[in-house]
Amino acid sequence: MSHLLSIAALLTAVSFALAGEVMLPDPLVTNAGVRVTTPAAWPARRAEILEIFTREMFGRAPVARPAGMKISVMETTPGMMDGAAERRLIRLDWTGPGGTGGMNLILFVPTAQQKPAGCFLLICNRPSENIDPTRVQKSPYWPAEAIIARGYAAATFYNDDLDPDKHDEFKNGVHGVFDTLPRGNDAWGTLAAWAWGASRAIDALVEQPGIDAKRIAVVGHSRGGKTALWCGAQDERVALTISNNSGCGGAAISRGKAGENVARINKSFPHWFNANYKNWDNKEFEAPFDQHELIALCAPRLVYVASATEDAWADPAAEFRATVAATPVWQLFGLTGMTATAQPAAEQPEQAGHIGYHLRTGKHDLTEYDWQQYMNFADKHLSK
Repeated sequence: MSHLLSIAALLTAVSFALAGEVMLPDPLVTNAGVRVTTPAAWPARRAEILEIFTREMFGRAPVARPAGMKISVMETTPGMMDGAAERRLIRLDWTGPGGTGGMNLILFVPTAQQKPAGCFLLICNRPSENIDPTRVQKSPYWPAEAIIARGYAAATFYNDDLDPDKHDEFKNGVHGVFDTLPRGNDAWGTLAAWAWGASRAIDALVEQPGIDAKRIAVVGHSRGGKTALWCGAQDERVALTISNNSGCGGAAISRGKAGENVARINKSFPHWFNANYKNWDNKEFEAPFDQHELIALCAPRLVYVASATEDAWADPAAEFRATVAATPVWQLFGLTGMTATAQPAAEQPEQAGHIGYHLRTGKHDLTEYDWQQYMNFADKHLSK
């Protein structure tokens, strides 16, 4: 374990030193070279950045909320979690040119409070037993009981409902239902399909009794963390976007990154992003964007990024640096973004600003410690 920690620490130190010398694209300078100096000018610049990430990385979804999408509460069960929660099993169904599809949404709503609750929506990219709706199996990956105990609703869906995580030339899942053929180089990949599904889940959540539609947080781990960032970047109903160990293609700066890089992720997971993203294999320094701008797309809303000490593949230093580089966009609104300029030590969360961050001791994982920090941050900021 100490050997792994020393290697991770060395890679993190090297990455941070190199990254400190790298010039990053300025999120507050428009494509025409004009500096954004007022909040009123941000929406136009935001649209430019959003288009870059759509065209060059995640891909373009062919439909937003499908016409005629049906939201059905299939089952309501009071008295769950020793009476602390009501469970709702919700089904979403849609129809497109390629046929029909849908997804299941699990929701627990706290029963002890009178006012509507904020809600944490987890994008589950692990086996479905991690989100067991019966609560016979409990996993720290989704500690629904702890979320309810803190006064929040707990919601989740299984990413495979939207698109199985395998490369089949985009024939299955929502791609098979909605894609127009032939697919262009900017057509959506699998991460964009999952993010689209998170927005459809929000369509359902905002209609649910007992849910505060203005306090919805989207959470994702690893590939789910990349997905959460893309969902939060696009969907302004997301009040808090949480990226847990998202690494390359997520929160981590690509320029000078240690561990996984763009070429490697495209080779290992050719279906995650659009075809255009492969143009930036080993050309991160030439790209007209970097991941701090993905975070900046969420401004002035709340964002939280988390890393782990043994997760050298994700590169914690590059993840933290992105929070610092995104901060000027929050400052444009007179808000504090990331309050630290040096990466905090492990188990020393930085949560005072509108961008939160912590480094957790341990491996690439989503743990109850991580969840507690997210809820601490929400307690400080999400109710305001």
